[in-house]
Amino acid sequence: QVQLVESGGGLVQAGDSLRLSCIASGRTFTFSDYAMGWFRQAPGKEREFVAAINWSGGITSYVDSVKGRFTITRDNAKNTVYLQMNSLKPEDTAVYYCAKGRTIQVARRDYDYWGQGTQVTVSS
Repeated sequence: QVQLVESGGGLVQAGDSLRLSCIASGRTFTFSDYAMGWFRQAPGKEREFVAAINWSGGITSYVDSVKGRFTITRDNAKNTVYLQMNSLKPEDTAVYYCAKGRTIQVARRDYDYWGQGTQVTVSS
């Protein structure tokens, strides 16, 4: 079993920044053995991929709508993955979820554990 706990969400104005964190834990879980990802779900919409990072942090992937504004990083010593969100827009409003990949490689699908989510609301 793997537990993922997100934090860092909140209510901000357009143009502001937020940094989301996700701490992973599990009795037999080795954080650095897996890619990690961030997803989001806005009201009335399906959950969508936002960003992913491979096991070492050397390879990342982003949905086009956040490229140049969001940055995903990880600290394997702290079992933590981050999502730095700059120049936030109202359309970024959603519940953001952290997820554990099934392999070490970056992917937009194939995740097997999810956090409970953290709300990000961007006002115009």
